[in-house]
Amino acid sequence: MTDIICGIDEAGRGPLIGNVVAGAVILDPNRPILGLKDSKKLSSVKRELLYQMIKENSLAWGIGHASPEEIDRINILQATMLAMQRALENLIERFQIKPTLVLVDGNRIPTIDIPAQAIIQGDDSQPCISAASILAKVTRDHEMMALHQQYPQYGFDQHMGYPTPQHLEKISTIGLIPGYRLSFGPVRKIFNGDNHV
Repeated sequence: MTDIICGIDEAGRGPLIGNVVAGAVILDPNRPILGLKDSKKLSSVKRELLYQMIKENSLAWGIGHASPEEIDRINILQATMLAMQRALENLIERFQIKPTLVLVDGNRIPTIDIPAQAIIQGDDSQPCISAASILAKVTRDHEMMALHQQYPQYGFDQHMGYPTPQHLEKISTIGLIPGYRLSFGPVRKIFNGDNHV
């Protein structure tokens, strides 16, 4: 019997604000998607195109989130594992397909009841992980663009929440809005009243 392989990857471990997002994808061997690779190596236009193709042509896909509050409570690593669990659960619930093997980008495996393998730089070598990487990245980018609509003065459309000099300057001068990760150093300093990040 051929394994039903699900790839899992995350986006958004490094930003100062917002959810960490995970994607889970089971590709359809009869509908190959060309151009899959690590989402960070693709242009935003190419990512958007592949995002739609993955949703339309995969056997199954799912998205999982862990919130800034969860990140602060259990730390970013554990929150990432939680988002990955939720992405897999979302895939299974949405499509009623349970994979027989899970491939996870990186060197850690979330707590799941399916045989799994961690693959360092798997988002470059395993198409199913690449697809999960793209789903997670584009989903998170959409969330940052929605935040930009709400708070345009922060420039989320430019830095996507990452700690760039411009972003650090904005939070120093304007202050924090809901959704910042208070356990992250630069944010914690401002939250505690020290505006010099």
